[in-house]
Amino acid sequence: MPDTPRRDPEAMTPRCEAPSEAPAPSGKVFVLGVSGASGAPYAVRTLEQMLMSGATVHAVISEYGQRLLFDELGVRKPTLDELCPNLASSPAASAFEERVIFHPNKDVGAVIASGSFLHDGMAVVPCSSTSLGAIATGEGSNLLTRAAMVTLKERRPLVICHREMPLNLIDIENMRTLALAGASLCSPNPGFYLVPQSIHEIIDFTVGKVLDLLGIGHDLKIRWDG
Repeated sequence: MPDTPRRDPEAMTPRCEAPSEAPAPSGKVFVLGVSGASGAPYAVRTLEQMLMSGATVHAVISEYGQRLLFDELGVRKPTLDELCPNLASSPAASAFEERVIFHPNKDVGAVIASGSFLHDGMAVVPCSSTSLGAIATGEGSNLLTRAAMVTLKERRPLVICHREMPLNLIDIENMRTLALAGASLCSPNPGFYLVPQSIHEIIDFTVGKVLDLLGIGHDLKIRWDG
């Protein structure tokens, strides 16, 4: 990896205010996958909002997903301190640390690879065409794709944020397969009818949609009031 990221992370990523105390535990458990398509700000904002809802999050980042996080946000390793610094620096940091578990992508024996592990849904944010195809064809050679396959098998919500375009027929057929299997395809397309004034608002529009599909309450400004 190069010594420095290509962009200023602060200009790219919306962050909540550092909370004085952690939200009460909701009892909800979610899985978050991060693969190697552009869209690192979507991933870290989703993680932050999941934790702010009081949920426990099991996160798995592919090898290219780790490179993505560095290139776009300067994240060198998957820790709360690097991904969600506002939470890690808050007085409630220890509570947030306890509610996020990072799993190596090669560990296909991790708990989230088993259907007996109960959770409330999984999101892959962002999802590359490679991961899209692997999930659609049942190719579970890594933890991210295996966890997604198990989520479908157990009829739990699976949200796929595929962030590549233009689409070829392979992508379209893979999306069709996943939609028929019960997944929600949530492409990161901003709603300009809300007249966003910053890149942060554009990011929040997609993240809010992901949270809605998983049944996670939030205060992101994504609603049409007109």
